[in-house]
Amino acid sequence: MRLRFRLNGEPVELDAAPTGPLLELVRSLGLTGTKEGCAVGVCGLCSVLVDDRPVSSCLYLCGFLDGSEVWTVEGLAAAEPRLVEAFVEHEAMQCGICTPGQVVAAAALRRASPHAGREEIRRHLGGNLCRCTGYETIIEAVSSYLVEP
Repeated sequence: MRLRFRLNGEPVELDAAPTGPLLELVRSLGLTGTKEGCAVGVCGLCSVLVDDRPVSSCLYLCGFLDGSEVWTVEGLAAAEPRLVEAFVEHEAMQCGICTPGQVVAAAALRRASPHAGREEIRRHLGGNLCRCTGYETIIEAVSSYLVEP
């Protein structure tokens, strides 16, 4: 299937299997920040934005991409450097496995609710599992990111 979409702000046109997962597609394009964790859409490691909504790229089928805007952690880090700076400043990563998904979730939250409070941040990040239980510093980083321009 021929797909036309935008990836990290750039137009992309390529052939892909419509039933292939978006995770495999972005990784095949050299964007390896998006990780596979559970492969069933519950851990948040493979999160990307599709039309400003976080989706589990391990489950999202390429056939739905045509005409969409897709952002991976690499694109968000380049487009919104303050987001990554907030994670660094607040030491919001330990092993780092959840960080790409947390960054994607934070970017989605800023688009949907730029003035979110701590409880809304907590609910919004709830689908992203952190094995190191660094949730408090992650919430601090996201809160800082939402407050600052």
